[in-house]
Amino acid sequence: MQEEIFGPILPLVTVRNLDEAIEFINRREKPLALYAYSNNVESAFESDMSEIILCQNEVDLALKNLQTWMKDESVSTNFLTKFSSAFIRKEPFGLVLIIAPWNYPLNLMIMPLVGAIAAGNCVVLKPSEMSKNTEKVLAELLPQYLDQSCFAVVLGGPEETGQLLKHKFDYIFFTGSPRVGKIVMAAAAKHLTPITLELGGKNPCYVDDNCDPQTVANRVAWFRYFNAGQTCVAPDYVLCSQEMQERLVPALQNAITRFYGDNPQTSPNLGRIINQKHFERLQGLLGCGRVAIGGQSDEGERYIAPTVLVDVQETEPVMQEEIFGPILPLVTVRSLDEAVNFINQREKPLALYAFSNNGQVVTQMLECTSSGSFGGNDGFLYLTLPALPLGGVGNSGMGRYHGKFSFDTFSHQRACLLSSPGMEKLNDLRYPPYGTWDQQLISWAMGSQSCTLL
Repeated sequence: MQEEIFGPILPLVTVRNLDEAIEFINRREKPLALYAYSNNVESAFESDMSEIILCQNEVDLALKNLQTWMKDESVSTNFLTKFSSAFIRKEPFGLVLIIAPWNYPLNLMIMPLVGAIAAGNCVVLKPSEMSKNTEKVLAELLPQYLDQSCFAVVLGGPEETGQLLKHKFDYIFFTGSPRVGKIVMAAAAKHLTPITLELGGKNPCYVDDNCDPQTVANRVAWFRYFNAGQTCVAPDYVLCSQEMQERLVPALQNAITRFYGDNPQTSPNLGRIINQKHFERLQGLLGCGRVAIGGQSDEGERYIAPTVLVDVQETEPVMQEEIFGPILPLVTVRSLDEAVNFINQREKPLALYAFSNNGQVVTQMLECTSSGSFGGNDGFLYLTLPALPLGGVGNSGMGRYHGKFSFDTFSHQRACLLSSPGMEKLNDLRYPPYGTWDQQLISWAMGSQSCTLL
């Protein structure tokens, strides 16, 4: 307990209450995890799952595989280049700007940072000013562990971000809303800077009549109300038949009570809204449709109860913007085809979910729609798999990251061909003047005939 372990050893220290835990911590240096918990948005365990563990796994994966990722990648040659060496070299872009949001302030800063460092870049980090505790600890701790000549943390709000974007970077990675994403993309375009945009949107969740409503309710409720609904890949609304809605509502009520108790406001497992502005915005959405579950709020705590809305019309505000809070609208459709049409008439979402005991229904939803990610009969557990990329499509973003995808995103893939300085006689064929036989032979050598570089 006197030094940082930096190894696969986890001591457990028992305390009797919260006050004793605070006293114990205050006698030591403030840990990174404490700041992640103290934003008063996520519950402690949710913060550990979504912030600390995933970031640790990302670092471990990069350390384990970096030598392999960095290796030149040999590619096939044709007969025209048979005696040459063809390969792809991974090079850093140079100076990268990473702009992170407030909802997962550690995860959404550190995860891309790991990929940028692994690829060999220098990085300017811009954490969100809304998550003040994490912003503070990142500014204090990162310079202690990263070379300050290569990595910098810039604090401030929209004005400071705007000033940053006036400068030329070699790559920009932005996570946030489509509205701000357009501003970032316009700024990047002035310097022809490549960019990754991790945006949001309204993620549909289709629930087929052929499924167990309680199973669906358990899974949907957990993913919808995780971090008080402030998750970009959370299901934003449910599409189901009127009959399924009548079965699903009591099942959702049962799941909410099981997860958060009879009074969710007192549950340590339910987070709070990030600030007053978002709290007031969410309060306004509670007036849409009819409240079937929840609907309570407490301005003093920025608390919004886990809420389910029914009789929601697609023209209402709750269906026009990303909710980003613990509110779940149910919209009725008469068939799978109608649900598919409903989804395809809107912007492509960052995530899409489908629940059914019939595998053909899930497959049809997958094949007939487009989204950044897709979950069949579950929520966003795919985020725990570094072998799967996270990224949007269309209005929900461009580019992808996580695991090796992060390394690839922050690497320039340089095409290389190394030829012999000798054997010039073999090149006579490609030099003019071109005869009919020369043209046919060159066309053949450049075409389907190829050999793998050994």
